[in-house]
Amino acid sequence: MDAPTTTSSAGSDGSGGNSGDWGWFTPSRRPAEEQGSPDRQGDERAPSRPVNPIRPVGTGADRRTPVEPPPAPGPGASGPRAGDRRVDERRVDDRRVDDRRVDERRAPGPAAPGPAAPGREEHQRPDEAAPAPQDVRPGPDSPFAIPETASPDAILLRRTMAEVQPVSDKVTSYFYALLFVQHPELRPLFPAAMDAQRDRLFKAILTAARLVDDPDILTDFLSRLGRGHRKYGTQPEHYPAVGECLIGALTRYAVTTWTDEAEAAWVRAYTAISQIMIDAAAEDELRAPAWWQAEVVGHEPRTHDIAVITVRPDQPYPFLAGQYTSVETPWWPRVWRHYSFASAPRSDGLLSFHVKAIPAGWVSSALVHRARPGDVIRLGPPAGSMTVDHSSDNGLLCLGGGTGIAPIKALVEDVADYGRHRPVEVFYGARNDHDLYDIDTMLRLAQRHPWLAVRPVVSDGPTNGLSGRLPDAVRQYGPWNAFDAYLSGPPGMIRSGVDALVGIGIPSHRIRHDSIEELAAAAE
Repeated sequence: MDAPTTTSSAGSDGSGGNSGDWGWFTPSRRPAEEQGSPDRQGDERAPSRPVNPIRPVGTGADRRTPVEPPPAPGPGASGPRAGDRRVDERRVDDRRVDDRRVDERRAPGPAAPGPAAPGREEHQRPDEAAPAPQDVRPGPDSPFAIPETASPDAILLRRTMAEVQPVSDKVTSYFYALLFVQHPELRPLFPAAMDAQRDRLFKAILTAARLVDDPDILTDFLSRLGRGHRKYGTQPEHYPAVGECLIGALTRYAVTTWTDEAEAAWVRAYTAISQIMIDAAAEDELRAPAWWQAEVVGHEPRTHDIAVITVRPDQPYPFLAGQYTSVETPWWPRVWRHYSFASAPRSDGLLSFHVKAIPAGWVSSALVHRARPGDVIRLGPPAGSMTVDHSSDNGLLCLGGGTGIAPIKALVEDVADYGRHRPVEVFYGARNDHDLYDIDTMLRLAQRHPWLAVRPVVSDGPTNGLSGRLPDAVRQYGPWNAFDAYLSGPPGMIRSGVDALVGIGIPSHRIRHDSIEELAAAAE
């Protein structure tokens, strides 16, 4: 299943505030200082790696001048061209100011509201006055609506994000152009084609902005990012460069809300974000590699576009049934895609995935149509929390659509391996009988375990199972008040499935499913 899995609450918005040296990104606890590792001996601790303050790429009118950088390199590019370097030197020399000058120019205190700023001309000259910053609040329907309890920094960041959200594609394009021109040494860390990467970056920033006043959730989110970024080769010294270019992009496009106070808030926030991610990576370094090499030992085509891939990691790979990992192939370096494990942990250490090739899917198409036994891929660390709570007596209601049946199968095996049998009801959905590629495996499991029921559901065409949409089929059975629900499949199925389950009385905190945002981002 080419999608990560998380609980439905993993992306919840937060509210609340924090003041102090770390601002509103202050973690409730430092991962590297207060959380112990089961693999550590005695008082061994991960080092807390300091982050250098980011250097803004200029201040005032000079940074509001709309100088367009060259386009970000496209597929196959390894770095800027010779002409790009001249642009880099000019910008670094002309736009960068030292910290002392920045401090002298800024005086504390809120910016006074002014009249509505006129639209900026695309080719405004450096000597023309920049539009006056405005005290603009996001509307009540905005994802960045400001709660009454919001901290001062949170207010400033939410205003900025509300303004740049409608032009997020321009902001991210400008950010990466700045990054690759001013720091060409970072280009090899990124994939050749940047389309998916650009979307992920801005969505991560949006998520951080929505979580500004919930330090516990925010720290968990950023810690996972920090651990995950190890596989890209990210180092602590890379973070200041990214921060500079982020500030530069926001300065360019947050025309009405950008002030010295807003910039200072973003600098504080990004510095804190960086430290959380760096500390999480340092902690993870003590107990796990950045990635695992895994040899393909099995490649079983199930349909013309679905294959079951089995791999042998080069060292033990710890994971739980229902989790997922990220995969990189030798044919598309630095391009990682998420796939759920299709089985519970096995005694022989082998791992399996169900992969469906989709149009223009680089990684999925390579795994289905090109990979063969003997090929070596790379695996990132396991992640996700769509796992079985073995301390509960509740049954499991599982909805799997398409290759989403893979982690559902793993959950069934996990219940069987644990030995304390609980009722498990599986609804396996597909467009037609042919697409029920793993139905024989699931039916054999049902024959072996009397506590397991498997019901195929087909939305189009004749079938020997149930006809219709998966959520509608679930409504025909029940009651489900003594069950925890698990959903895995396409984003549309997840949305309709959650609505149906809540409608029949299953509390949302007992519904675990693939993260809809990550599902959309993982589409190739």
